[in-house]
Amino acid sequence: MSERRKLRSAAWFGGAGKNAFMYRSWMKNQGLPDDMFDGRPVIGICNTWSELTPCNAHLRNLADHVKRGVYEAGGMPVEFPVMSLGESNMRPTAMLFRNLASMDVEESIRSNPIDGVILLVGCDKTTPALLMGAASCNLPTIAVSGGPMLNGNFRGQTIGSGTHVWKFHEEVKAGRMSVEDFLAAEQGQSRSAGSCMTMGTASTMASMVEALGIGLPDNAAIPAVDSRRGVLAQLAGRRIVELVEQDVPMSRILTHAAFENAIRVNGAIGGSTNAVIHLIAIARRIGVDLDLGDWDRLGRDVPTIVDLMPSGRFLMEDFYYAGGLRTVMRMLDEAGLLNRDAETVAGGTIAEIVKDAPNYNTEVIRPLDRPLTENGGIAVLRGNLAPDGAVIKPSAATPKLMQHRGRAVVFESIEDYHARIDDPELDIDADCVMVLKNCGPRGYPGMAEVGNMALPAKLLKQGVSDMVRISDARMSGTAYGTVVLHTAPEAASGGTLALVQDGDMIELDVAGRRLELLVDDHELAARRKAWSAPPVPSGGGYQSLFVERVLQADQGCDFDFLVGRRDAGIPRHSH
Repeated sequence: MSERRKLRSAAWFGGAGKNAFMYRSWMKNQGLPDDMFDGRPVIGICNTWSELTPCNAHLRNLADHVKRGVYEAGGMPVEFPVMSLGESNMRPTAMLFRNLASMDVEESIRSNPIDGVILLVGCDKTTPALLMGAASCNLPTIAVSGGPMLNGNFRGQTIGSGTHVWKFHEEVKAGRMSVEDFLAAEQGQSRSAGSCMTMGTASTMASMVEALGIGLPDNAAIPAVDSRRGVLAQLAGRRIVELVEQDVPMSRILTHAAFENAIRVNGAIGGSTNAVIHLIAIARRIGVDLDLGDWDRLGRDVPTIVDLMPSGRFLMEDFYYAGGLRTVMRMLDEAGLLNRDAETVAGGTIAEIVKDAPNYNTEVIRPLDRPLTENGGIAVLRGNLAPDGAVIKPSAATPKLMQHRGRAVVFESIEDYHARIDDPELDIDADCVMVLKNCGPRGYPGMAEVGNMALPAKLLKQGVSDMVRISDARMSGTAYGTVVLHTAPEAASGGTLALVQDGDMIELDVAGRRLELLVDDHELAARRKAWSAPPVPSGGGYQSLFVERVLQADQGCDFDFLVGRRDAGIPRHSH
């Protein structure tokens, strides 16, 4: 074996001193032989496995595949757990704990003898949390996603996780579906291990991993139960050893050019609005200045060409069989929409990786001249109602509502909404604009996925299928509709949203990128003078820290003290 470069882990395991004796000795109680401490790369496998996170419940098996690859390449794998964020079970919202999990990741990496990291991710917030924490340390890193579930199926109908929950629930409210049929669809929606098989946040973020170049090719779409997911994990285990030996930190991969590629890819796949917040947070951890302006500038003219729910018809399993993300990126590259020279953890540039990607199904991955939506991406809206910006996903919206003026029907909280939305006496019609307050980062707290408010039952029964909805909340990436989200500043922080009253006229102009409250400045000033901040529902402990230090949506909802790269360094000895 050729002489190895002295690695970070040697500060723990190298030499004949007392400290090295202790570090090695206690590690050896796991049955490790002497040569595991000969200077070979120590690879941390950061695992978000949890039975409380159904999307990630198979990651223990995936970790074994990573270990094989690490051993084969001459490294020493060490698996460690971090907080797992399950979107389906955690209350009040998994987003409340994204920053906490990122702190867990960052300090676990920095405080331990680790030279390179594999991040095992899956459910929505696990991907950004682990990338944020690892970015702050800036070691060689590869993210491996757990993969999507198999296509859902209910009585012969293809159904998508999340997307059909919203659809079926509205059918029940409208009296077109029985409660018994609704409940019978549960098992058919979730047929295998893995995350949502729609282009929700989990699949979007797995795609962002691949588009950023921080994951291996095909990371986005291989189904969780497909044997090729295990192959990808094993290859990642081999490759991370090489990245350590070549000294390739995350900052060499996660450049501004890489984030530009990810933004354009997000538009092409009809990705989740949640990617806006997460990518801004990841970028600012690694030291890249990314903002809402970049999202609008880079993504607004990208056509959505992936025909997947919730925007389209198909699901992630179909996407993989059609060619997956490499095919999409090859098409964007040929159209001059990619930074071709962006480096990847796979070795080589993004252009080299995608150049020969075939398209096996032009219905699932459409040609650029026959897109699902001409202008996909994420539209960033500004105006007096959103001075710091708000976002909407055009591919999931109703075209005729993209320019709309309507009367506000205001809900002061999510509890207020639930209490009144189905009241037959509620003064609301299809032209109204539903406004939800106090559901932002501080106001909820945690910025829950409640922005895609279900429509009133009385309007659903009339056949109304969409309305303009505005809030400072998020919505699930599996959801759809003409929904304006992430309004900043949020209501709880005194944003204009807090001043909206029933009957106010609101104008939405997506093409013009405007969101205006049609109330004159003098009236708004009077309302602001009379306004007082609502009590923030903080239960002490971590929630208090969150409320005090969280940034607004346009800044990624990170904690102010976590922005920036601190690198891993070598901490002091513990004895």
